[in-house]
Amino acid sequence: MVKDTYNTSSPLVILAVESSCDETSAAISKNGRVLSNIVATQAVHENYGGVVPELASRAHQQNIVPVVHQALREANITKTMLNAVAYTQGPGLLGALLVGSSFVKSLSWGLNIPLISVNHMQAHILAHFIDEPRPKFPFLCLTVSGGHTQLVVVHDYLDMEIIGETLDDAVGEAFDKIAKLLGLPYPGGPYLDKLASQGNPSRFPFPISSMPAMDFSFSGVKTAVLYFLRDQLKQHESFIEENLADLCASVQATLISMLLEKLEIAAHQIGVREIAIAGGVSANSGLRSQLEKLAQTNQWNVYIPKIEYCTDNAAMIAIAAHYQYLAGQTDTLTASPNPRMKFGRK
Repeated sequence: MVKDTYNTSSPLVILAVESSCDETSAAISKNGRVLSNIVATQAVHENYGGVVPELASRAHQQNIVPVVHQALREANITKTMLNAVAYTQGPGLLGALLVGSSFVKSLSWGLNIPLISVNHMQAHILAHFIDEPRPKFPFLCLTVSGGHTQLVVVHDYLDMEIIGETLDDAVGEAFDKIAKLLGLPYPGGPYLDKLASQGNPSRFPFPISSMPAMDFSFSGVKTAVLYFLRDQLKQHESFIEENLADLCASVQATLISMLLEKLEIAAHQIGVREIAIAGGVSANSGLRSQLEKLAQTNQWNVYIPKIEYCTDNAAMIAIAAHYQYLAGQTDTLTASPNPRMKFGRK
């Protein structure tokens, strides 16, 4: 088991960089406490309705130096005070990952300090250890983002077991693609969430895909919505505009029910009451609300990170790196980004 404390007379200061997709972020942690967490978003992708990989990597190149400088300045830390540097090794967009890894490797080499390669999805889960309250081991985490949907049993900081995952689209991808069908701006998930709060979630029932064991499938819902809208628009061309809030509420209710159904089954099968959610979609207000209600029914202790730690950020990379450093998990300069990086038991 990884120890919680750094048992030396000097502090453990880590600079972490996150560049897996379309946010450039840098953070400083000291003895496992986050001192700064700077995030630069990339508005350029709004013009294309989705992340353009080449534009993302160019934006990372423009943002990474000022973001790192701001993180150091806000934390009142100089480069000579760093004990290690960390970066997101994967999963993510290769070009974006290369910008972060190349920059951090140069710091590691120039300062002659250890390099730590971090798995982005594992870091999302460890974001729960940035602030109190912190879950107790073992706990069950539903990790939901634009690229992943996973049920993970967390035995220890660095010992995680994936017991279920999506076999096609991630739930965040389903939210964004359906939002695009409804004519919402990019990124569509937050817009859909906001409109859903104004609508009737029972107005339009959509089919729920049934998958074996703890796995998920969201492509069927997306296809069902596509065909439903196509048929309705043939009869009434203003159908979406006139029913937008109810459509958003119905879609959101369907996707959330699929997530929480498997979460509840898994919690009962494993016998845990420590439940967490992580990843960008964990910022969804509907998911948070429904999870809290389910927690009351099942007498769960539920842990939900602050919004700033749900979306992609370097604070979670710093915390993951902190525990990896304590476990002696450092890397060499030959380590390379891995866009399809996996983690944990399976």
